[in-house]
Amino acid sequence: MSSKLFTTRQGTVLLGVIAAVIAAIALIVYLDHYRSSVNGSNEPIRVLVASKLIQKGTTGEYIRTTSGLYTVADIPKNKVETGAITSPAALAGKVALTDISHGQELTAADFGAGSGVANQLGPNDRAVVVPLGAPQEVASQIVAGSQVDVWVTSNAQADNGVSRSVAKLLFQNMKVLAISGGNVTLEATPTQSGQLIYASTNDEIWLALRPTNGTTPKAPVISASQVTGG
Repeated sequence: MSSKLFTTRQGTVLLGVIAAVIAAIALIVYLDHYRSSVNGSNEPIRVLVASKLIQKGTTGEYIRTTSGLYTVADIPKNKVETGAITSPAALAGKVALTDISHGQELTAADFGAGSGVANQLGPNDRAVVVPLGAPQEVASQIVAGSQVDVWVTSNAQADNGVSRSVAKLLFQNMKVLAISGGNVTLEATPTQSGQLIYASTNDEIWLALRPTNGTTPKAPVISASQVTGG
């Protein structure tokens, strides 16, 4: 039967039809695969793009927490740079290894691992060290990343010329960058740095540990009258 199929005219035509059907199916499958491949390559991917010049040495933490340094753009997959960064979280602990121009995609190759306190600071931030005893640093409960209020105890002159001791809430919600052997490193502005240095030299500084959802009440000045009612 099979040999007859190959030798007769009808068999040859049937085989040709079968071959044509198989070829058509293969073509349809190929075109569908090609169409899916093309569509996949044009599928947009959300990546981070610099909104302005990001200078070499800028920390990833500063980039991801500062408004206006980057935007999120939808770019076709086949045009996305290799290693393009798709989430701001990927910048944590990183530092820019080179200048990144306005409009340039942020990629993994542009950043390297950052270490040390300096890599946690923005351009307008400073790290200032305050030496404290254990009670002043909340019995060693304060660690890097803690948020604290800074109190200062000093002698102030009253209206009658008599010196009196007071405790003043100097700053609220300051970030602790590091702590070692009673030396607490705080993130501050340049002005705050000078005030903390002055207070550390002339007065006594105490830190109050804050909860993550701590409020910021009006800064009080505490004197003997508030404590004893005298």
